[in-house]
Amino acid sequence: MVLLSFDIEEFDMPFEYGKDISFADQIAISRKGTIAILDLLDKHQIKATFFCTVTFAENIPDLIKRIVETGHELASHGYYHSDFKPEHLLQSKLKLEELSGAEITGYRMARMMPVDEKEIGKAGYQYNTSINPTYLPGRYNNFHISRTFYTEENVLQIPASVSPIVRFPLFWLSFHNLPLSLYKKLASWTYKKDKYLNIYFHPWEFTDLDDFERFGFPAYVRKNTGDKMMSRMDEFIKWLKSKDYPFGTFQQFLRNIKK
Repeated sequence: MVLLSFDIEEFDMPFEYGKDISFADQIAISRKGTIAILDLLDKHQIKATFFCTVTFAENIPDLIKRIVETGHELASHGYYHSDFKPEHLLQSKLKLEELSGAEITGYRMARMMPVDEKEIGKAGYQYNTSINPTYLPGRYNNFHISRTFYTEENVLQIPASVSPIVRFPLFWLSFHNLPLSLYKKLASWTYKKDKYLNIYFHPWEFTDLDDFERFGFPAYVRKNTGDKMMSRMDEFIKWLKSKDYPFGTFQQFLRNIKK
């Protein structure tokens, strides 16, 4: 199963690069990207999971409604994207359920940072997908963690997909920077080995990020964003469908492995 997911959040990433961006622009940019994603998923008639912060959800009620009503899964990405306290785990779950009318069963920590699994379980989540089981300089070293799903503290852990053996990450930056033909080969190798793919993206990737003065992003972040990203994702989804790889939400994945 292809677990395609999107971390939809207030677009605060420019702060990491010393740039200021208004809250209104943070919401507007992520909103535009989320609409583009939903339109693309509708075009291909596939379902995905949206990990959403409460802050963003409160500002896009129409899109939350669209996500739920069109059969996608809504999950928690925390209360705020740049602030975390353990109590936010339960608070975000309850608030997202209130805003959407849907049960929230999954969690992904902002920026894939560590989170206490006991607290995840206590908050009532069935699964956590906050681990990238590879090494990224300055971010994390997770070579000691299982590449594939496992259970910890009674919560199913579903790490982001990395290739077998060398653990090359298949996350959003790889998708932007590798030749698409090479990314497809890595994805196919991983799918054949693991029987699933867990790959994640963000709405702002589907908008134009080339303005260095405004965002401050280095070339490897700006590469293949906006229309180029839409085109690449469209081609990638077509290729996955041509391989007869089924798409599904994390909730569907959980049901399948419990059978």
